[in-house]
Amino acid sequence: MTTDKAALRTRLLAARDAMSPFVESQAIGALAESMYALPVDLTEGDTVAAYVATSREPGGTAMLDALVDRGLRVLLPIVPEGGPQRLQWGVYGGERALESGRWNLLEPQGLRLDPDTLVQAKLILVPAVAVDRRGVRLGRGAGYYDRTLAGMSAPIVAVVHDTELVDFDLPEEDTDVRAHWILTPSGGFQPVR
Repeated sequence: MTTDKAALRTRLLAARDAMSPFVESQAIGALAESMYALPVDLTEGDTVAAYVATSREPGGTAMLDALVDRGLRVLLPIVPEGGPQRLQWGVYGGERALESGRWNLLEPQGLRLDPDTLVQAKLILVPAVAVDRRGVRLGRGAGYYDRTLAGMSAPIVAVVHDTELVDFDLPEEDTDVRAHWILTPSGGFQPVR
């Protein structure tokens, strides 16, 4: 198995693109259902950081709506202008309140919150191209999440499709921030080893 990040990323994203719409739909439903069985105790009004899934990324707005249904405040990332840096945040107000931002990523409308707003989160859900059982994530390569997650005390959950939880060690750099939990559609929340 190759440990070259770029080659591995290309292979995994190609497999994601080849996923059938039925499997993708099933994954979206299973991940939304998982939001009712979070691995940490939260009460109404607590903050969870999440993300808006891009093409074929696991999640979808159903996952966000399930968190809101539980009475939780959901923060979503906003990519700032310029080179890779810490993400800004906005409060999720439903699918209709999302607008196209940088790189055509959907972002919440309204007030942009400082990157330090993330310290309010009791749980942080992040996308990944893959994750290994140690919690090492393979992302898109720019490092926005690693910059943002450095020093955060809230548990970090890497959300991936079932086939993207790999049984080999992903390459890791000193600046990479590991996940504490892994969430897959079939396996639900799994602690890292």
